[in-house]
Amino acid sequence: QVQLVESGGGLVQPGGSLRLSCAASGFPFGTYAMSWYRQNPGREREQVAAIGAGAGTYYADSVKGRFTISRDNAKNMVYLQMNSLKPEDTAVYYCLAERVATNREWVYWGQGTQVTVSS
Repeated sequence: QVQLVESGGGLVQPGGSLRLSCAASGFPFGTYAMSWYRQNPGREREQVAAIGAGAGTYYADSVKGRFTISRDNAKNMVYLQMNSLKPEDTAVYYCLAERVATNREWVYWGQGTQVTVSS
């Protein structure tokens, strides 16, 4: 059974830091690209950061220089270190696992964790 379980969300003041974690199970983690998305009510889900199976990374312009994505294939974990947080970073953050092969795609989502940046 595939599971992606996010943790580490919470309330933080502007300028503060949080580290999100995503624990994966039930699929060959090391062969999947992993991403973090975020969403606010009434808005589309936005990709924040991604890390490939080969460890190449992508960041949305809005978080470059502040967020860092990493993965530990031995522990089946992906992390999002968020620094210098801003109120506009407030959202539910979701973990995504994705693998694309010829004529097939596998996509799994976690349940999300709330991040609130407020004084």
